[in-house]
Order: sequence, then C-alpha cells, then structure tokens
Amino acid sequence: MTQPTDIRRERALRPRALDLYSCAGGAGTGLERAGFAVDGCDIADRPNYPFRYHRGDALKYLAHLIATGDIYRYTFVHASPPCQHGCALTVGTNQSQGWGGTHVDLVAPTRALLELTGLPYVIEQPNGRADLRKDLTLCGEMFGLGVIRHRNFELGRWTIEQPAHVPHRGRVRGYRHGQYFDGPYVAAYGNGGGKPSVPELQEAMGITWTDVREELTEAIPPAYTEFIGRAFLAQAALEVAA
Repeated sequence: MTQPTDIRRERALRPRALDLYSCAGGAGTGLERAGFAVDGCDIADRPNYPFRYHRGDALKYLAHLIATGDIYRYTFVHASPPCQHGCALTVGTNQSQGWGGTHVDLVAPTRALLELTGLPYVIEQPNGRADLRKDLTLCGEMFGLGVIRHRNFELGRWTIEQPAHVPHRGRVRGYRHGQYFDGPYVAAYGNGGGKPSVPELQEAMGITWTDVREELTEAIPPAYTEFIGRAFLAQAALEVAA
C-alpha cells in the first residue's frame, strides 16, 4: 500500500508544472499523467481541483513567483486565460447581435510575464484568437473522445510536431437553427439546444472528478495536455542525453 511519505517522495522526484487559470483541473490532470507534479492557480474557489493550488489572480501570482524567484521551482508552465475577449462567439454572433459585455484580454499580459520567466510554456485558447500563434492544434477525435473541441496552443521556448488532423466521424449532437442533428459527439458548452447531461459530458471529456457543468464545459480534455506534457518531457530527455 502506498503511504503518504511515498507520495511526497514521488512528487519531489517529478518535474513540476504550474497550471495557471487552472479551473477544475483538466489541463493539470493531463500534465500529471504525463509525469509532472502539478500546482494550480485560479481566481475562483475550485474544491474539485485534484492538486494543490493557489486561489488568486493568476497574473498577480505569476508576477509574485517571478519577483521572489519561486518560479524556478517549475520546469514548465501551462496557461489557459479566459477566452471571452477574443473567442469566435464573442467576436462573431454576440458582437453582431449586440450581446454580452466587454472582456479583458488576458492573453497578452500572460504571455509577457511568461516570457520573463525564461521557462518553456504553453498558452491555450479556442478558435477565433487572431493574436495567438497556433503552433499546435488538437481535436478530441485525435484521442478518440466524444467531443471535437478544437484547441490551439502557442508554445514558448520549445516546439512540437503538429499531428495529423483526424477527419470527424459526423456532426456534434444538438440543435442548430431550430433543427436537431444527431452525431457521435456532444457539445461541451452551454445548457440548452439538446446539450448533453453531466454524465455524458464526463465520459466524452474523460473527466470524472467533477460533476459541475460549468467546470466541465470550461475544461480542456486531459488527453490534450497529457500529449503535450509527454512530448515536452521526451524532448527534454533527448536534450539532456545529447
């Protein structure tokens, strides 16, 4: 049986990743599965987050870590700033209809601070962000998931080869303009229009530790960051060996 001291020893031996804007831990769980010890930071109370985390403003916390030198406990940083400022819905349908309010752009200041760290990093955003360099794009079908959920990743101080995009097997289930469509994928956002149940979301995303719909719909599938984390660690191992 694994004892607490064994868990602490294993964690100490692992490289550490900082998970900024961590939400319920979709990204953090993928990094942990890849081989990292993970610490999170989120401004909201996240009792379902499966790792230790700092509750507070991610930009202020990152600036604090840089100022104190504590940032160098980490090997890698993942950041998922809220996307409302530049996502496709905000700049498309919502803007055309006069819906929604103003949103602060957190990508640029997050990138600026991450550059100051000197550490390898990833910034994740959905489609629609023209200001994000799309070094990597992942899709649920690449990992056999029940969601499409395209996500783009800007990579700082390291690179990764873009995997081939796997053709989708059909439509996302739900209503579009009053017409219902069936398909092999569920829509991991919102509440109406034939949206999936919480258990369906959990299965489709590969997330079992939270049953909060808002957390599920905002999460990154752990398979994405497990792929990223494993690629980074493999690259780092090769560089050490060389």
